[in-house]
Amino acid sequence: MEKKISISNTQVILNYNKAYPKDRQELLASKTLKVFLQYFISLQKEKNQDIYRYLTQDGKYDSETATEEFSHFLRLLSVFQLDEIRNDYALDENGLLDTIEEFYKSWRQLQRFAFMSSETRDGFGVNTLVAMDSSLNNLFLRTYRLFEERAMHRRNVVYRQVQAGTNACFSVHHHRNLWDPQYEKLMDIPVIDTVMLRTPMILHPKSSKREGVINEIHENPMNYFAGDSEDWFCFPCRVGKLLCFVYFNSKYIASALSMANLFELATREESEGKPDLICIYGNPDDRNETQFYHDEANDIWIGCISDHPRVEYFGYLKKMCLTLHNLAMMNRGWLPIHGAFVNITLHDGRKKGIMLMGDSGAGKSESIEALKAAGKDLIRDIEVVFDDMGTIHIEDGVPYGQGTEIGAFIRLDDLDPGTPYRDMDRSVIMGPENPNARMVVPASPYRVVVHNHKIDLFAYANNYTNEFGLKQLPIEEVKETCKLGKRMALGTTQEVGISTTYFANPFGPMQKQELCEPLIDKMFQCMKDNGIFVGEIYTHLGFDRSSREGLDVAAKELLDFIMK
Repeated sequence: MEKKISISNTQVILNYNKAYPKDRQELLASKTLKVFLQYFISLQKEKNQDIYRYLTQDGKYDSETATEEFSHFLRLLSVFQLDEIRNDYALDENGLLDTIEEFYKSWRQLQRFAFMSSETRDGFGVNTLVAMDSSLNNLFLRTYRLFEERAMHRRNVVYRQVQAGTNACFSVHHHRNLWDPQYEKLMDIPVIDTVMLRTPMILHPKSSKREGVINEIHENPMNYFAGDSEDWFCFPCRVGKLLCFVYFNSKYIASALSMANLFELATREESEGKPDLICIYGNPDDRNETQFYHDEANDIWIGCISDHPRVEYFGYLKKMCLTLHNLAMMNRGWLPIHGAFVNITLHDGRKKGIMLMGDSGAGKSESIEALKAAGKDLIRDIEVVFDDMGTIHIEDGVPYGQGTEIGAFIRLDDLDPGTPYRDMDRSVIMGPENPNARMVVPASPYRVVVHNHKIDLFAYANNYTNEFGLKQLPIEEVKETCKLGKRMALGTTQEVGISTTYFANPFGPMQKQELCEPLIDKMFQCMKDNGIFVGEIYTHLGFDRSSREGLDVAAKELLDFIMK
């Protein structure tokens, strides 16, 4: 992205390599300020006629001239007191103060991001990125306060250290190794190697729900890939043990950078290798599709999400990456599990690995939260292996669980009231004004996620049966229940009411049932042979989501199992 500043889609992206103001005078004389000021004037024409008339001096100036005149006035105001300036803008103190406040507010209402190259600076390190971004944040704050105080003719008495600069920044480099000529289009797209999120980061995406399914195609999306280095970036990450390159259209930069809270960012050295997975996010192909393709020659699974307003929802990106992971892992003989897996350690040292399986809304995460509350005086530690997607594989005749994500993408309504506030300092919060409000919060170190974890209990999360508690059942019965994947859909996706999804997992197993079926038989037989508790947990959420009775009973019986 060679532009100094890009404003579109209620977001702004700053290129620190092209424009980085070192002080106030440089900021006020910059093209960056003028670009935003012209954008601001165009907003006020529709939004606030009083401010628009003030800036254009009742039609004396067009927007371009008003941009030049007002930016010149701001340079004067940075040096002189208001009553020392002979300028039309200085005559209306109330108009000036309203304009300064709205100008600052409009800037902060944008989703603001910045990037720089890690290749063009000697001795570049994370401290370089953090220091530069923090310095700019302070410059914006001090400049706003100066103008506000000069317009008021007094100092402030309350100061709020808000995020006046960016919401997030990152550094980039370029690929050096081409793994196959058909992927040459990707080589010039900058690759992210460091990310800094200013948390809590609050985003307001246009969409709050995922719709449709991810379909297999038999044409490599590279044949119709329309991205370029001007408006695209690559987020290289680890999905489980697999290397995934997420190439994203910059209009979806907010969702893409939120991945830093969910998947382990790959190192610069790792990103020079051939990826196992490639995800293309926001391809302007006019297809309005979410699709995947297997490049068998290179053994790369490729997902493509079309550019469309509906995909400005983090769930599209997350689930595409997980679908690609699941398809690749099934090819390697590992069984994907849509669920949650935690290791519970009691104060007396007893430890159990608890794996719950179920589709969206079944009550997996809610059951874990209820267990935390029920065992608050008994539980010493809860180690999260996965909160949404993981795998079961067999080593030396023993089934083990592993995870895919270092974080969790959680519905705020699924949590105890205090939980979002407790974790807010590290979170990305999405659409808090929407019914399906979510947060992305770190959960476990990567080393924990990809470690082999022993399974002591495997239970299907049943939210549709009018039963309570936890029940051990014959292995064949549970296996058939899991394959049916029945649930009461609660509107977290496009579905509502009773639905069934093969193996409760529309992210790989549903698309490749012939590949998944023998893995299910193999893993369930192995759990039986190892004497693992296999059954169902009844969350009751399909009957009354506001009531926690079902969750509380289930949590108590889970705790009883752990204490045995």
